[in-house]
Amino acid sequence: DVQLQASGGGLVQPGGSLTLPCAASGFTFGSYNMSWVRQAPGKVPEWISGINNDGSQARYADSVKGRFIITRGNAKNALYLRMNNLKPEDTGLYHCTTLIGDDSYIRIQGWYEYNTSGQGTQVTVSS
Repeated sequence: DVQLQASGGGLVQPGGSLTLPCAASGFTFGSYNMSWVRQAPGKVPEWISGINNDGSQARYADSVKGRFIITRGNAKNALYLRMNNLKPEDTGLYHCTTLIGDDSYIRIQGWYEYNTSGQGTQVTVSS
């Protein structure tokens, strides 16, 4: 079975840092671009960062640019999100996601499509 399992979330004070790992299994991880998507309470999902299959190119939403870093370790089938200078508006459920095949998918923000994601990990930024 294809699985993505994000972890590492928790409660952190504003200005703090967290690293979220995501473990992938059941597919050829190194062949797929990966992204992180977060969903704040009462809001639609937001694409925040993506990385290409070999890790040579990364992109960020303006809301996290300069604070978050996405990386991957293909030998370990793992995706990471390093989050620095966290703000209360970063609070949400964080999912690692990808698009495998062309079966039904979710499209958010009019362009990002994915059909594989795990349960997510909760990040709460509060004093």
